[in-house]
Amino acid sequence: MTAIPRQPGRTASETVTPILIAVSLCHLLNDVMQSMLSAIYPMLKDTFQLDYWHIGLLTLAFQGTASLLQPAIGLYTDKHPLPWSLPFASLSTLIGVLGLAFAPSYTLVVLGAMLIGFGSAIFHPESSRVARLASGGRFGLAQSVFQVGGNFGTAIGPLLAAFVVVPLGRTSVALFAVLALISGYVLFRVGQWYKAVLSARARMTLDKTLPLGRGRVILSLVVLTFLLFTKNIYLASMSSYYTFYQIETFGVGTQTAQVMLFLFLGAVAAGTVLGGPVADRWGPMTVIWISILGILPFTLALPHVGLFWSGVLSVIIGLILASAFPAIVVFAQELVPGRVGMVAGIFFGLSFGFGGIAAAALGVLADLHGIRFVYIICSVLPAFGVLTIFLPRRSDFVRGT
Repeated sequence: MTAIPRQPGRTASETVTPILIAVSLCHLLNDVMQSMLSAIYPMLKDTFQLDYWHIGLLTLAFQGTASLLQPAIGLYTDKHPLPWSLPFASLSTLIGVLGLAFAPSYTLVVLGAMLIGFGSAIFHPESSRVARLASGGRFGLAQSVFQVGGNFGTAIGPLLAAFVVVPLGRTSVALFAVLALISGYVLFRVGQWYKAVLSARARMTLDKTLPLGRGRVILSLVVLTFLLFTKNIYLASMSSYYTFYQIETFGVGTQTAQVMLFLFLGAVAAGTVLGGPVADRWGPMTVIWISILGILPFTLALPHVGLFWSGVLSVIIGLILASAFPAIVVFAQELVPGRVGMVAGIFFGLSFGFGGIAAAALGVLADLHGIRFVYIICSVLPAFGVLTIFLPRRSDFVRGT
């Protein structure tokens, strides 16, 4: 493992690469464990004789817990940073994963999902702040490096479920608890660096002046939130139900369906890598326009093609759509300077919350009208990308209008 610097002896212009790699690695480990929940949905459905709305409720329990707590934790840690909360987040996730493996009832599985959500609520705001502190001013790149770890973890989860959990059974999920121990150790080391940075910055005064008028900032945040809402409804439809769609529509087995989900989530990870550097070079507005509105033709086509083209289109959709998230987070942080934790908490929290609410609602729709109907409804969501026109341009920041 790359050594983590114990002291922040870097200039403001330098990117502290070992720290970025460390938090990205922990994001990967964290989200591998989190993705175990959605990856074993078919197994849980059979074990506990669940309907689709039960599956949606599980997603809501996990993502809703994270959504409700992340903004509050982010707001608190903007004023009172908590370096040692990072390894504690891994402990909560560890207990939740063990719950998924051994819970004897659906109710206790829901509780395990909530504990994983609690770990996520602690991890994301503080880790996002660490990534920004280590960015050296390359905020888009840092956000992409941090986020791609989570995307790769989410993508790997279904693959591990297909080739480890499905053959060995639900209790084999407990094997992945060791990842929480690794993450806890790395985050303890990151916490040492983080604490040293905070000590060095304690005497600095941060400029929290809004770059635009208050009303313009609020409108921009509302637009960004709504764009994130549409993005995450679509992502929820894919992460929660794409395996069922493949099984029911094309008659494939569970392992094949998990591989198809892996292709989509792998494309999401790749898109996240591209989004941040492109936002640094050409501005977040360019990325947001392309990533939200640009996928509309592909989402409209997805419910009407065969198995092969379904895989191809899902890769294209994941690649383009995922590039939006780093750009949205960086844009929001520029709109509200000095509130990194709050912004990260809100947007990561909203990401989980919107996904959870959407998953529950889409589960009801799937029970009533069939799984294909869900994808027909979701296919039009990227059209809301036209709302990007209401976001301020880079020149507006300069003028302060």
